[in-house]
Amino acid sequence: METSLGLFLLTAAAISLTGVMLPGPLTAATIAKGYNDKNAGALIAVGHAVIEMPLIAAIYFGCGHFIGSPHVIKVIYIVGGLALFYLGFRVLRFRDGAPSEVVGLPSSSLVTGIVITGTNPATYIWWAFVGTPLITGATEFGLSGILFFTLVHWLCDLAWSEFLSVGTFKSRRWWTQKVQRIVFTVCALILIGFGVWFCSSAFL
Repeated sequence: METSLGLFLLTAAAISLTGVMLPGPLTAATIAKGYNDKNAGALIAVGHAVIEMPLIAAIYFGCGHFIGSPHVIKVIYIVGGLALFYLGFRVLRFRDGAPSEVVGLPSSSLVTGIVITGTNPATYIWWAFVGTPLITGATEFGLSGILFFTLVHWLCDLAWSEFLSVGTFKSRRWWTQKVQRIVFTVCALILIGFGVWFCSSAFL
């Protein structure tokens, strides 16, 4: 039975949302940046796209097997895990500082989106094993299918990231210093935890 483009895009959106809404490094970074800027999520989503769109293009042109090869995945796990551990350590170190300094992340939300996405091994694993079948399905509708799929996937990223940053910004009025410390400690531990997990996964 043939699938319409609309039904395919709805399926792609549902799968994309299940991926983007899972707690992870990008979620932690978005909450941290959202404390000072309610639209940080939109900029982070743009930075996220800077990494993901070339990945989509690479898979479309046949590089999916390379991205998903065991040796490449191992390198991604180690390098990305170390980077996330370092970023998490910085967040933990500066969590007691002024709100503008506490996150220990790049000052620009756009750069934060690029750095967190680029150093997160889960990004590449997701695209190698989940994104590749979606891109294959999108190719059945030609170039327009790929373009619509890319747009729908990014809009899911944008909507969720903006929701997180706006929610964080608007709720900060109730944040005492203790709450702030707890929130940023949790964000730091998420980054460190994923860093340790990814590094250890490279040797399992």
